[in-house]
Amino acid sequence: MSLVVTDTLEDERVEFTADGDVTLYVCGLTVSDDPHLGHARLWFHADVLHRWLEYLGYDVRHVENVTDVNEKITARVGERDGWDEERDVAEAFTASTFESMRGLNLLRAEVYPRVTEHVPEIVDLVETLVERGYAYEANGSVYFDVTTFDDYGALSNQDLSELEAQGEPDERSEKRNPADFALWKADGVSEAAAREHAKHDHGDATPSGETWKSPWGEGRPGWHVECSAMSTTHLGDTLDVHMGGRDLVFPHHENEIAQSTAATGEEFARHWLHVGLLEMEGEKMSSSIGNFWTVPDALDELGVNVVRTFYAGAAYRSEQALTEETIAEAEERWDRLARAHERAVDALDSVDARAKTVDEDLRQAVASTREEFETAMNDDLNLREATAALLELTDAVNRHVDAEPPYDYRGLREAVEAFEELGGDVLGLQFESTTDGDVDLAGDVVELVLDVREAEREAGNYERADELRDALGEVGVDIEDGPDGTSYRLK
Repeated sequence: MSLVVTDTLEDERVEFTADGDVTLYVCGLTVSDDPHLGHARLWFHADVLHRWLEYLGYDVRHVENVTDVNEKITARVGERDGWDEERDVAEAFTASTFESMRGLNLLRAEVYPRVTEHVPEIVDLVETLVERGYAYEANGSVYFDVTTFDDYGALSNQDLSELEAQGEPDERSEKRNPADFALWKADGVSEAAAREHAKHDHGDATPSGETWKSPWGEGRPGWHVECSAMSTTHLGDTLDVHMGGRDLVFPHHENEIAQSTAATGEEFARHWLHVGLLEMEGEKMSSSIGNFWTVPDALDELGVNVVRTFYAGAAYRSEQALTEETIAEAEERWDRLARAHERAVDALDSVDARAKTVDEDLRQAVASTREEFETAMNDDLNLREATAALLELTDAVNRHVDAEPPYDYRGLREAVEAFEELGGDVLGLQFESTTDGDVDLAGDVVELVLDVREAEREAGNYERADELRDALGEVGVDIEDGPDGTSYRLK
C-alpha cells in the first residue's frame, strides 16, 4: 500500500508522490516565548512524517524556519536584564526552542533558517513581485495585489470578494484592495503594536525593533514573505511537502502560495499537510490566552515517551484535547510498551533463550505487528492504529515470557527489533537499554532500598515501607508487588 495523506489544497486524501529526495518545509516558531505543547504537536507530527518517509526509503531534506523578527518579540525588549534589543529576546527563546526540540527526541532538520539572515533574499523576492506586476509600493511599504493572482483563496476555500481586510489598521488607507497583504513594511514596529503585545511597562522608551535598508527605504519584512524566501532558498522553487498548523491556512499559507507562485511561475508545494490544534480546557492552547503547558515543564513531569505517546493518540489532521484522561491513557500505553520491551530484552539475553526453541505464535505476532503498523502508517499516518499494533505485540511477548523456559531466541530478537525499529525509529520512543552501566548502578541502589523496604514490611512497619515505595516513585522508579515478589521499572 502506498502512502496516502490528506492534502489541504486538494481537500481530499491523495497518494503521496515525490521525485527522488523529499523536500519537507515546516512552518516553524515565532520565538517570542517559551515553546508549549501546542507548538510541539506540529513538531512531533512533522518528525514522524520525516521518520516514516525515511523508513519507506526516501532521503528527506527537512527545513524548519525560525521567525526571529516580529512585533511580539520587539514588545518584550527591556523585560529582562540583557534584553536590550529585539535580537536579544529572539536569541533567548531560540535557545529555549532548540532545547525543547532536543528534549522531545526530534530528528534534526537539515537547517533552521532565521529571518534575520535572509533579508537580502526577501528583498530580492519582493523586487521580483513588483517587477512582474504582482506588488506595488505605497509610502515606503510594499503590498501584494491579491486581484492579480487568479487562484487566491484556493487553499482556504474562500472567495476573494468575501475576504476581510488583512494587516494593521494604519495599512488599510495605503492598499488598493482590503485583502492585499504587506511584503515589506516601512520603518519599524509601531508604538501601538509594541504596547499591545508587551508583558511589561516600557515607559517612554517603546522599542521599534530592527530595520533594514531596501529599495523602498528603511523597513522590515512582512510575515508571509519570510517563509517563501527561506523555503525556496534552501529547498528550491517547488516543495514536496509544506507542513504547518491548521491556524496558518489563512492568511499565512494562502499568501505564501500566491507570492511564491507569482515570483517563480512554478507550483509552490505538491502536498499541503496541516496539523490540528491542541486544546486545553476547551480552548486552543495559546501563549496569549495563558492556557499552556511549556515543553520543559511537561517533559519534567511526564517524560519524553509519555508526551510522544500522547501525541500518537490522535490523527495529525484532527484537533486533540489535553486532559487528565488522555494523559493517563498515554502513560498506560507507554508503560505497556516499555515493560514488554524490557521483559523481551531480559529473556533474550538470559541463558534460557535457545536457538532451537520456536514459538510460532510469537513469530506470527511480530509479522502481524509489522504488517498492521505499516498499513496504519501508510493510511494517512494513522498513529493510533500503528501504536495499537505495537500494543498487540506486547501481549504476545508477555504470553511467551510468562510461559516456562526455554525461550525462543529468534522470536524474542525479532520482537525487540520491532519495538525498537517501529516504536523507536519511527515513533521516536526511547526504549532503555539494560546493559548501560548507569542503569546497572541505579538498579543496584534500587535493590538495596527494596531490601530495606521488605525488612520493614516483615517487621510490621508498613507505613515506613509505603514511604520508601513513594520515595522511589518520586525519583522515577515504578514498584509493583505481586504474588511472585516485588518488581520494579526505571522510568
